[in-house]
Amino acid sequence: MTTRLLRTVTATALLLGVAACGSSGGGDPLAASTPSTGGSSAGSSAASGKTVVVGSANFPENVLLASIYSQALKAKGVKVEEKFNVGSREILYGQLKSGGLTVLPEYNGALLGYLDPKSPALTGGTEAVNAALHTTLPAELTVLDASAAQDNDSLTVSQETADKLGLKSIADLAGKSADFVIGGPPEFKSRREQQFKDAYGLTFKEWKPTGETTANAIKDGSIQIGNVFTTDPKVVTLKLVPLADPKSVFSSQNVLPLVNKAGVDATATAALNAVSAKLDTPGLTALMKRVAVDKEDPSAVAKDWLKANGLV
Repeated sequence: MTTRLLRTVTATALLLGVAACGSSGGGDPLAASTPSTGGSSAGSSAASGKTVVVGSANFPENVLLASIYSQALKAKGVKVEEKFNVGSREILYGQLKSGGLTVLPEYNGALLGYLDPKSPALTGGTEAVNAALHTTLPAELTVLDASAAQDNDSLTVSQETADKLGLKSIADLAGKSADFVIGGPPEFKSRREQQFKDAYGLTFKEWKPTGETTANAIKDGSIQIGNVFTTDPKVVTLKLVPLADPKSVFSSQNVLPLVNKAGVDATATAALNAVSAKLDTPGLTALMKRVAVDKEDPSAVAKDWLKANGLV
């Protein structure tokens, strides 16, 4: 699902460090703070012994996070069913609310933006976003503890484009965006077109649904700008430049579990919160390098991380 410039610079620095040491959907590892009601409210309305259905969106990082959640739950004796690669938030949210899914890895700012696009908390940082979620979500749902890990959305360009046009910030696209073809997930236009108009006065020549190929499409020139996650290792390997977002269109993006209250008990809640306590941006970036660049199986990468952090 903010001091955008700081996040972008930090994320890029982290990725460069990862690439240099050979072990690496984005952002700055801010200390997360979630109201304590996030864990206790889920446990109090639990259905102990039921199968917990862990879902994921249809992109690699979310599948990886869902696998981490799933295996952490299994390690505590929770019955788990996995339903990965379901689709976008627009599909997943309804399934979670109805109880068809129980647990979903989410991104706090993106989730709040989906629920309340005009929420003033979106520009208030991690703590403000988390607090707003607890008052905005319907009675069936809650978020548990947020992790320090952030994967921010970004508008990203090639190094050549950034140098040629002097682009450092989304605001620098003013007067230039009408010549740009922009790419991203299929739902990117419906989610963000009006926001870019309102915040920065931008319109684009064409919107293309480029999905997981967005970074490559920027590099090969088939689009000039795209929505790339700042933890994507391709930001470094393809020498791309995420633009700063001074007006915080993308907000904070801390990873956290979104759950159906009736489907999780105290054991499941504790297991998921334990994951959030260990997950940070450098760690997530390193895991994504293994998945996206080295093409390792997400479940194996998840298992290694859980073992290394004493969660299995």
